[in-house]
Amino acid sequence: MDLKIKDVAELLHVSETTIRRWLTDGKIPAYRINHQYRFSRIEIENWMMGCKLKSTEVGSSFFNETQIYPPKEQKEEREGVVRGGMQHFCLYRAIHQGDIFSTIPGSTKEEIIRHTTKAIAPKLNVDAEVLSELLIDREELMSTALNNGIAIPHTRDFLRKGSLDMVFIVYPEKPIEYNALDGVPVYALFFLFASNDKGHLQLLAKLAHFASNSKALDFLRMKPNKKEFLEYIRSWESQVRAL
Repeated sequence: MDLKIKDVAELLHVSETTIRRWLTDGKIPAYRINHQYRFSRIEIENWMMGCKLKSTEVGSSFFNETQIYPPKEQKEEREGVVRGGMQHFCLYRAIHQGDIFSTIPGSTKEEIIRHTTKAIAPKLNVDAEVLSELLIDREELMSTALNNGIAIPHTRDFLRKGSLDMVFIVYPEKPIEYNALDGVPVYALFFLFASNDKGHLQLLAKLAHFASNSKALDFLRMKPNKKEFLEYIRSWESQVRAL
């Protein structure tokens, strides 16, 4: 899927001016067609997953750490941000359609993935074994672990049928090794299943932003149930909306 500058600006909740500056500085992957910039969905996904690895401080956005998210004082650029960026309440809706599990067994990422897919396959109306293989194949390409003990298992080869995205949250009994760059074991996994490419990227960007927020991480460590998490995420997304 080809994305335009406007699409990427909305996705990352920054101005088109910021995207053009990153292009000039060579900070974001793109190509040109008829003198216009275009972005590959796969390359943008890899870019976001790579950028998050550079975050060094709990509570700091990986956008801030890599100068990808504009500082708050840059008001002249923020005026150009499309307020609908990152799709308002998309994470709330996806988790509402999904579920939260705290009893999934497993001491490795492969075991957690296989046991989780058995639990969620009926709701996705897919074969659990096929889905687990797709997720594990994606992990072999590059770990989906973010810093600070969060992982976002997903696969670019699966889009769920229908118009609704789903996110399933899993709390392992004990934190598991997940090949995160910061070396922190993963204590919460967000299994992401979108119905289209843009929704996939929007949720990925929203989760990366959530996982870099110190207050959100403190809340997540308490292993909230679905009702508690939905109440929190609705409030959090309303604040993101106001950025």
